[in-house]
Amino acid sequence: MIIRKKENWFKMLFVWHGSVLPALLPRLILLFILSVGVAYLHGMIFSFKVPLNPAPLTLFGFVLALFLGFRNNASYDRFWEGRKLWGSLLNISRSLIRQALTLRNSSANEPGTLHEFIQLLSAFIFALKHQLRGSDPYDDLRQRLDAATLKIIIESKYKPVILMRMMGEWLQREKDMGRIDSIQQARFDENLDKLADVVGGCERIVSTPIPYSYRVLLHRTVYIYCSLLPFGLVDTLGWFMPLIVVFVAYTFVAFEAIADEIEEPFGTEANDLALNSMSHMIDETIYEMVGEKTNFGQKTIHNIID
Repeated sequence: MIIRKKENWFKMLFVWHGSVLPALLPRLILLFILSVGVAYLHGMIFSFKVPLNPAPLTLFGFVLALFLGFRNNASYDRFWEGRKLWGSLLNISRSLIRQALTLRNSSANEPGTLHEFIQLLSAFIFALKHQLRGSDPYDDLRQRLDAATLKIIIESKYKPVILMRMMGEWLQREKDMGRIDSIQQARFDENLDKLADVVGGCERIVSTPIPYSYRVLLHRTVYIYCSLLPFGLVDTLGWFMPLIVVFVAYTFVAFEAIADEIEEPFGTEANDLALNSMSHMIDETIYEMVGEKTNFGQKTIHNIID
């Protein structure tokens, strides 16, 4: 994800990195060449004048803009729901560590057992990130789990769920050893249930994309409309038409491209959620609560957070 400070309005006109323009440039160049050809031929195709004028294109463009607005809203809802779920994950993680520090019997508060719970929670965060991105979690989990636990998790398909089970087993052992009572166990369990809700919410976003036929229909409509624009504007704009066509096409095509990016908010594209940054931040805050610092080597972050 690209995160920048607010810049001067003039600089914003020339921002390249982080915009969708680099990906759209070949398509816009192709459309510009088509527009120049239409202007040169005066809207003729094999000696046949294409009888288009701006009126129907204006009406159709208005309807297309409405549909693109709905498409972007649907994609942004998915993006924002993903962000809220990871915000909840931060709050739940802090609550679990606070409970582990303050609700357990202080006379039996061995650092070893607490550290085990922190390791499981830390591994859960990174296992969820990698599951959502479909990436290999081995390096992150190897730094946070002992060899026996690591082997179990790596061989599991749904790694965050298995780690939640292990946190529940840790909680039951604390109850059996008299370090917490039934009421305190129930308080812990409420937050573990919330972790399950976060995992389920993220999996719902990943496994339920926007219907493919809807995306195809809108995609075709955008490009057909942009291809017809030169024929509808050539008589009124002449050689100035290619610039106007490219500008209008950039607006429509860019909206569609942004919607495609944020539809899957857990990916690694420029406009997806900064899961790396959020994972490390949650990791740091739970270790800081117990007076420790992570030594897992988060990279320095400047303008780009992926």
